[in-house]
Amino acid sequence: MIYFHFETEPFEFSEESVREWLNNLSMTHEKENGEINYIFCDDAYLLEMNIKYLNHNTLTDIISFDNSMGNLLEGDIFISVERVEENAKEFGVDFRNELHRVMAHGLLHFAGFKDKTESEKEAMRKAEDEALALRI
Repeated sequence: MIYFHFETEPFEFSEESVREWLNNLSMTHEKENGEINYIFCDDAYLLEMNIKYLNHNTLTDIISFDNSMGNLLEGDIFISVERVEENAKEFGVDFRNELHRVMAHGLLHFAGFKDKTESEKEAMRKAEDEALALRI
């Protein structure tokens, strides 16, 4: 089951349709969603986590903690709503589009996608674009 938690001001969000989309995304990669928590927070919250758990003193839009086993995807995905808003402005896209991209990004990490090398980043971006196309 996919759960949504707000550590920041809640925003209008269609939990049912997003949950259905994320379940479909996992199925396209022959995976199944177990317990996945999306935690929406602000920059300060995520920066504190980035320092505490990853020893990175930088702002980021997402941190994921993967507890997946085999084809069962599980874990916690923390998303800075502030970073998503800033990135949407920077890239000239709608907030919802960028939010969905970041949400897909976290789930794709659980499905085995990486983004450390240039080729991994290209594969991740392609998978994100395909994920967004499922929303239409």
